[in-house]
Amino acid sequence: MVRNVIGSALALAGAAAAVYSPFRAWYDGRRGSDYRVQDLFGGITDAPTEVGASIVLPYAFAALVALFGVMLRSRLLVALAGPVVVGFTVLWMVRQGQATGYLAVGGGLPGLGEGVAVALGGGVLLLLAAVVMRGRAPRVVGFEEPGYDGPPGGAGWYPPEHPAGYPPADGPHAWAPELDDTQRLPTSAPPPAYGPGPRRPRPDPYGAAPYGADPGRDPFGDEWRGP
Repeated sequence: MVRNVIGSALALAGAAAAVYSPFRAWYDGRRGSDYRVQDLFGGITDAPTEVGASIVLPYAFAALVALFGVMLRSRLLVALAGPVVVGFTVLWMVRQGQATGYLAVGGGLPGLGEGVAVALGGGVLLLLAAVVMRGRAPRVVGFEEPGYDGPPGGAGWYPPEHPAGYPPADGPHAWAPELDDTQRLPTSAPPPAYGPGPRRPRPDPYGAAPYGADPGRDPFGDEWRGP
């Protein structure tokens, strides 16, 4: 959960930086929104353009993909937006270097502006967000035996005094699954260990009669045992 929150914050920051960068200076005071999209593929020109046809379009598309990735908690969409931002920025740098013959940063010469740095930083933030995010948690699906519809009354059908798998043999709750003789569950409580009636004392292994019993009678029967 925490990783998703941090990753979402990084992704939103990267998307905002990507959209903001074309409105800053890219080269010799010229803003990124002054470059046409086709200049990235056919070469840099001085032809004027509108914002709707400038390189703002690929960055806005990447920001939209990242936004959907955050909403859906999809690492794939966030990771896809990062290379788009970095890739178009590097492509512009290649075309600008071909047009001017060099790329400089400072030194009193016309060079790269802050907009390029903001665009590259936004792409790196998007890639970092995809690494940090955990994505959506996998769905756990319970195992269900084919053809098994469960108890007649649902999961809470068994009364508390009868555990599942041992319902009574008769009455309103009597029920047993359709299984063969080797798999059928017991439908009644097991018989008592000592049968009905009072419990009889066990015989002494050394031959002594139990306490209170007649030594002339069989402790397990009524037959007389003579001396």
